[in-house]
Amino acid sequence: MSTLTTRVDLLPTAGSVPAARHLVREVLRAWGAPQDDGDIALLVTELVTNVVDHVEGESVLSLELEFSDGWLRIAVADGSAVRPVVGELRGDQPRGRGMQIVAAIADRWGVEDTDGGKRVWLVIGSGAD
Repeated sequence: MSTLTTRVDLLPTAGSVPAARHLVREVLRAWGAPQDDGDIALLVTELVTNVVDHVEGESVLSLELEFSDGWLRIAVADGSAVRPVVGELRGDQPRGRGMQIVAAIADRWGVEDTDGGKRVWLVIGSGAD
């Protein structure tokens, strides 16, 4: 199978979160990717929201998708070198569970340095493995 890829740059604003979800759903539908639509929407929401919440300035975020051999790779690159943390669940904090959700749903995830920032990526299979 060939590898399908796409990339879109977005501003790190609240409006980019639903835009990213919509874009990913449409691209995966066009590609015929078998991944669960709800899981993918949640994962994209968490990755993009992290950038919106934690990256200051005029930086742009890049949403990258790659689909090959039943595996989907989603990555979000930004201009901040601050790495995400899988925090401890605390009932008194209404937020801060994003990377726990990513770790629980994705088959693998990680962070890599880029020129002037980082790329947070995850990989999720088709569920038929």
